[in-house]
Amino acid sequence: MIIIEIKKGENIDIALKRLKFKFRKLKITEQLRERQYFEKPSVKKREIKSNAIYKQKNVDEESL
Repeated sequence: MIIIEIKKGENIDIALKRLKFKFRKLKITEQLRERQYFEKPSVKKREIKSNAIYKQKNVDEESL
C-alpha cells in the first residue's frame, strides 16, 4: 500500500504528483497487468528467448 503524507498547507496537485511518481517507481500497474492471467513458466522463457533473438538480430544488422 502506498502512503503519501500531505504536509500542512501543501497543494493537492503536488501530493498527486508524488503519488503518481511512486506508482511509476514501484511499477504497480505493470505488476497488476502481469497478474491478470496466469502464464506458464515455459511460455515466459520462450517469449524472453524470442525477444533476445530479435534484439540480437537487430544489433548484428546494425554492425554491418
